[in-house]
Amino acid sequence: MGATPLADNVLTDRLLRSWLRCRRKAWLDRHGDANQRRWTAHRNLLLDDQQRSFVALLPHKPGHGMAACAAGEEGVVGLRFKGEGPSGEPVEAHPPLLLRVAGQSRWGPFAYQPVLARQGRRITREHQLPLALMGHLLEAYQVGPVPELLVLGGGGRRLERERIRLTSGLRKQLSEALRKLNADLERPQPPALAADRRKCTLCSWRESCSRVASADGHLSEVSGIGAKRREMLQELGVHGLNDLASANPERLAVEMERFGEQHGDVARGLVAQAVAQRDGLVERLDSTFALPELQGAPGVLLYDIESDPDARHDFLHGFLRLPRQSDGRWDLAAATYHPLLVMAEHGEQRSWLRLQRLLSRYDGWPILHYGETETLSLRRLAQRQGASDAQLRRLKRRLVDVHARIRSHWRLPLSSYGLKSVAAWRGFRWSQAGVDGARALLWWRQWLGEGPKRRGSRHGLAWIFRYNQDDCRATWAVAEWLLKEDDLLKTGPDTDQPTAGP
Repeated sequence: MGATPLADNVLTDRLLRSWLRCRRKAWLDRHGDANQRRWTAHRNLLLDDQQRSFVALLPHKPGHGMAACAAGEEGVVGLRFKGEGPSGEPVEAHPPLLLRVAGQSRWGPFAYQPVLARQGRRITREHQLPLALMGHLLEAYQVGPVPELLVLGGGGRRLERERIRLTSGLRKQLSEALRKLNADLERPQPPALAADRRKCTLCSWRESCSRVASADGHLSEVSGIGAKRREMLQELGVHGLNDLASANPERLAVEMERFGEQHGDVARGLVAQAVAQRDGLVERLDSTFALPELQGAPGVLLYDIESDPDARHDFLHGFLRLPRQSDGRWDLAAATYHPLLVMAEHGEQRSWLRLQRLLSRYDGWPILHYGETETLSLRRLAQRQGASDAQLRRLKRRLVDVHARIRSHWRLPLSSYGLKSVAAWRGFRWSQAGVDGARALLWWRQWLGEGPKRRGSRHGLAWIFRYNQDDCRATWAVAEWLLKEDDLLKTGPDTDQPTAGP
């Protein structure tokens, strides 16, 4: 049952899952230019979670192919089912695992159910409907019912099992989804861009769609606009970035209050943000210093965490120590990187003691980070380890969120105020192309390994350290710009007025 080229009209479980995530993605998966597709770590992480879950579920290696089903193997992989969907359309599914269960089938007094591993905290339609398609086809192959479908969670670290009944209602949802998927795939042009493009970060077509969004002035390109706010603006006749930039902010604020007072409050800022992006303007919002904590500080610690969110494990606390010279200048050439790996077997207390030693060694140095992750993680860790109220207050004073200071003091001509966007705008370049937190997590899992032969290539660990250090340096690139602009408050021209970006 090896892989064969698909006919243009065959609907597969993978296409269905893509469509449930984004209608445009499914169309591009079938018709898009493969040269515009970019590799992402997301699918590899999904496969890694799947493998860990299956190993935790089955004590023995699963069998392969139809012969394994006939032999009654507990688990079976390597099957590809073809047949007709609920409405007679040609369909195909590749269940990642079949698990033997009680029942009756063509092979004897047992049956099989399809198994899927999930990421995230809950089951969604992206899990339910592809599984339903697998169950529908499996019934024909085993000549017996598939009353339940199985979803595994936790990536094997804390295996969770959730069963889904293959009810008439779920079959009806599958039939309707396949009908709509087929209609979208037959379109000569791809469906519209997703309403909320924040979900596009994991997609292999992200760059292609971003170019379209930028060229079209898609409302999602305006920082601060998600799917719901975009719908509100469109209802008011605002359909793109240029429409928003040309809107009367006071009138728009009144009109948006019909959706709630909070939306009226942000309307003026959204118009100003659209103007900044359209015209490339940089505008100071607050005439106070953005980073007063650094005035006279002997040095700073630049801090960035790498995490495995599914395991709820911060596996790396990275610090870049940046001292100040006697003449007051920051000595980036003397910066030193301190990576603190957190191994689960070492225990949290040991990690906290190591962090305390490093932080106390540079007492009085502000700790700069980008976003709230580092603050929340470090303070929660301190609380769990019994830090006093005084220690927590001192830690809170030292932690400085550069992202929050950017948002409160400046309006930038950028669609995102994330670290990658703002640092790149300042000219910073990461030393490893195309690397992000997801790829760092993949490297971590590959290095960590499984069983007695743990630990993969040390190269993977070196790549993680390099990426983490680059994030620290990128944080400094943004902070350094803020400091230079703060200096202009003392001696320079009036910077309250919008100016052209770099």
